[in-house]
Amino acid sequence: MILVTGCAGFIGFHVALTLLKQGESVVGVDNLNEYYDPKLKQARLLQLQAFPHFTFYKIDIVHKDAVADLALKHPEIEYIIHLAAQAGVRYSLENPHAYIDSNVTGQLNILELCKKLSQLRHFVYASTSSVYGANTKMPFSVDDRTDSPISLYAATKKSCELMTHAYAHLFKIPSTGLRFFTVYGPWGRPDMAAFIFAKAILNGAPIPIYNNGQMRRNFTYIEDIVAGILGTLNTPPKSELPYNLYNVGNDKSEELLHFIDVLEMHLGKKGARDFLPMQPGDVKETIADIQATRHDFGFEPKTNIEEGLKHFVNWYKEYYGT
Repeated sequence: MILVTGCAGFIGFHVALTLLKQGESVVGVDNLNEYYDPKLKQARLLQLQAFPHFTFYKIDIVHKDAVADLALKHPEIEYIIHLAAQAGVRYSLENPHAYIDSNVTGQLNILELCKKLSQLRHFVYASTSSVYGANTKMPFSVDDRTDSPISLYAATKKSCELMTHAYAHLFKIPSTGLRFFTVYGPWGRPDMAAFIFAKAILNGAPIPIYNNGQMRRNFTYIEDIVAGILGTLNTPPKSELPYNLYNVGNDKSEELLHFIDVLEMHLGKKGARDFLPMQPGDVKETIADIQATRHDFGFEPKTNIEEGLKHFVNWYKEYYGT
C-alpha cells in the first residue's frame, strides 16, 4: 500500500492516478484548502475516487494526531510519497505562516508517521529547485551549496531536507528527496506560468512577464515528473545513512519568451505582453543537472514544450469550455 499526501494537488493527483491505473492500493491525503480554486481539486479527487482501491482522508498534515492515526488505520503502508505542501514563491511574501505550518510542521508530522509504520520501505518527498537560490553555477547539482535561500518557500523546503536527513540518520528511515524543476501540464496549478499565461491570452488581458522576459526555466512536463518519482520509489537508499537527494527536471533550459510563443501557437491567439521587473524571491535561470537521476534510475525527460503545451492547451480548453 502506498500513501500519497497532497493527492488532490497537481503532482499528487497525477502520481496517485498513475499508481491506481497500475493496480496499486493508494491511500490519499489532502486538506483541499483554498490556496487556489477548490473545485479544481475536487475534480481531480473525483477521478481518483472512481477506483475501488483508493481511500481518501481529508486531513491537514499540520494536525499531528490526524496524521498519526494513519498508522493505526493502515499499518500495512509500505511507501509514502509526500507531496502535500504550501507551494509558490510569491505567495510566501503574503502568508508566511502557511509555509511554516504545511512545509515544516507538516514534514515533521509525516516523519513521525514514518517511525510508526513497521512495514515502511521508502519515504519519498518533494523538494524544489528553489533551494538553489541565486546560485550562478550552472547546471544546478545536488552537490551545490544550498544554504542561501532567497525566498521563505525555499527556506522551508531546505528545512524539510535537513529534517529528513536527521530522521534518516537517527531512525534509519530510507528517504529520498526530489528537487522538482518548473512543472507544467494538464490539471496544473492556476498560479503557475502556463495557466496564468493561457488565461490572460484567452481573456484578452496582458501577460505578466517578469524581469522583462530575460528568464530561462527547465520547464518539465508532468508525466516526466511522475516517471521520476516512481522511478525512485522502488529503489530506496541502502547505505549506512539511508538518505538521497536527486534533481528531477528537464535538462534543457528554455527561454520564457519562447515558452510563451509556443503557448500562443497552440492557443491560436496572441497576447499583449506586460514586461515587469523581477519579483522578490524569484531567480533568473534554472538548469538541472540530472546525471545522477539518469544513472541511478534511468530517468529521461521525454516531453518537449511543443508537445507538452499542446496537451496542456487541449486539457485547458476542454476543462474550461473555451
